[in-house]
Amino acid sequence: MNFLAHIYLSGDNEFITIGNFIADGIRGKTYKEFPNDIQIGILLHRHIDTFTDAHPIVRQSTKRLHKNYSHYSGVIVDILYDHYLAKNWSKYSNIPLEEYASQFYTLLETHFELLPSRTQKMLPYMISGNWLLSYSKVEGIQRVLEGMNRRTNNKSKMNEAVNELKEFYDEFENEFTMFFDELMVFSKQKLNELSKINSSL
Repeated sequence: MNFLAHIYLSGDNEFITIGNFIADGIRGKTYKEFPNDIQIGILLHRHIDTFTDAHPIVRQSTKRLHKNYSHYSGVIVDILYDHYLAKNWSKYSNIPLEEYASQFYTLLETHFELLPSRTQKMLPYMISGNWLLSYSKVEGIQRVLEGMNRRTNNKSKMNEAVNELKEFYDEFENEFTMFFDELMVFSKQKLNELSKINSSL
């Protein structure tokens, strides 16, 4: 899953949310250098990624892209799924996405010193482009895919995946909806487990 889903699946704890958001930049056991709740967020992120990568519905989505994008297919599906979460946001949250995104940016700015340097450098671009809100539009996803393609020195051609998004829009949306229902249940259970383990240490 991409940024918006990871943030949403963190629940109401601000530090778990921060941990889940920064987790991709934290390697190995270095997560233990962070405060407890951030550690929980990092571990939750890893469990979510493992669950997602192995799920048959997600694999069905990635299979549709594999011929043209090979091992980048999973990354693309993560981004496409964030689009459907943002587009259907009112189904999952009572807080409007614009307000939710603004609160999250404020959270990161308030705890800027806790963020890895990579995230600190990214944050101004994320806020100025209002990435989380932009995911709700196909044009916003196009910009994300273009940025990802540039990061691969234009080798991945990920920017062209917007064509598959448009062609198979309903199929991807149905797969996202079925999968995300399961992922929400899994994430809640895993978060409870991690919190209990942490509190017993």
